[in-house]
Amino acid sequence: MTSTETSSGTGNQPAGDCLFCKIVAGELPADVVASTERIVAFRDIDPKAPVHVLVVPREHHGDVSVLAAADPELLAEVVEVADRVAHDLADGQYRFIFNSGPRAGQSVFHVHGHVIAGAQLGWSPA
Repeated sequence: MTSTETSSGTGNQPAGDCLFCKIVAGELPADVVASTERIVAFRDIDPKAPVHVLVVPREHHGDVSVLAAADPELLAEVVEVADRVAHDLADGQYRFIFNSGPRAGQSVFHVHGHVIAGAQLGWSPA
C-alpha cells in the first residue's frame, strides 16, 4: 500500500490533487492555530463545535491506519499537537476523531484528526 492509499483501498486521492496537501504547501488559505515541522492544525471551515480543528501531518497518508503502519512516531506527534490545541483553545477536554473511508465520513483522503471541544458534547460510546 502506498502512502496515498487508504486502508480500505477506496477513496484514493493522488497527493497532487489533495486539498490538505495544498493547504500544507500554502497554496490554499487556512486559519492555522498550531504547526510543527511535521504537523499543521487549522480550523475546520464547517465547524461542528466551538472548537473544531483539523490536525494534519504535512506528509500525505490516506488514513490513520496507513499512517500508523508507515510512521507511528508521526501519529504520536499528531496526537500531541491535538492535545496542545485542545488546551490552548478550550479547557483541555476534547474528542479526537479520525474518519477512515468514505462510508465513515472521510471526504479528504489525507489523514486528519478532528479536535472537537469547547462545549458539552452529546453522544458518547461509553
